[in-house]
Amino acid sequence: MASLTALAAIFAAILAWLGRQGTRAVAVSVFVGIAVPPLAVLFKPIFAEALVVLLALAFLRVDPAALREHFTRPGPVLAASLWTLIAVPLMAGLILRLLGVEAFSQALFVALVLQAAAPPVISSPALAALMGLDAALSLATLIVATAATPITAPVFAALFLGPAMEISPVSLGLKLFGMLGGAAFVAWLVRRIKGQDWVQRQQQHIDGLSVIALFVFAVALMDGVAANILSRPLTVLALLTLAFVLALGLIALTYAVMIRVGRSAALALGFAVGSRNMGLMLAAAGAAVPDLMWLYFALAQFPIYLLPQLLKPLARRINIKN
Repeated sequence: MASLTALAAIFAAILAWLGRQGTRAVAVSVFVGIAVPPLAVLFKPIFAEALVVLLALAFLRVDPAALREHFTRPGPVLAASLWTLIAVPLMAGLILRLLGVEAFSQALFVALVLQAAAPPVISSPALAALMGLDAALSLATLIVATAATPITAPVFAALFLGPAMEISPVSLGLKLFGMLGGAAFVAWLVRRIKGQDWVQRQQQHIDGLSVIALFVFAVALMDGVAANILSRPLTVLALLTLAFVLALGLIALTYAVMIRVGRSAALALGFAVGSRNMGLMLAAAGAAVPDLMWLYFALAQFPIYLLPQLLKPLARRINIKN
């Protein structure tokens, strides 16, 4: 019994340490996946489960009262959701058509349209918490945007992609409802059993578990990236540059659009809008996709995992000024 207690204490200390490392530990994840390909192969079958765990931890990490407050005064959440689900995909689709991306590469065009039509990544509230931003606002926006995606995404897929990529609203809605509902139920159950005070004391441990879940997901998505780096380095470099430019551009544009709700909130929303759940869209499409699309999806994780560490000093300065 004493040895089990000691092991539990060591595990808790490791989780707290990981939670304190936060964005640094998350940034390392993608490089581990590239450097250790067998680990990526090992984690690939469970990346979906890692997402559900991550979402449950996000529900657990956020104070329910703070989450309810954002729904009581839903202005910023609704504005951000309309921006990310309507304005961004419409603007992106028109710009891509204007630039002739479809004629250049059909696979890249489909990937970028799906990325623009996607809701924020499920990890956005957890990453917002690790950056010291408003995780409750990020989670509230994620819930609304994810719930509305089965309605908006098929519209933009039909508008810009036509029969090349049909998305079933029913299939997408069931998947999203299952993930959101299951994660919310798990968080509610933990609070019901252990109490809110206990949960509040475990914030560093919850952050540590979030880092582990993010690690599993990131490493799984790097399967095949190392081989592509060796076989077509220029393609990888071009796609990686494109992913960073789009993410930073959306963050900056959203920050400027949402600045009226406060700089800290605007940055949290900017990161959420700049980090799109492209994997969910590809899974919902239910069709075999070209290798280039999968490669871009994997490389698009780099800004999601690296930018929190790069943006953390900015988030700290904004919070101090507020």
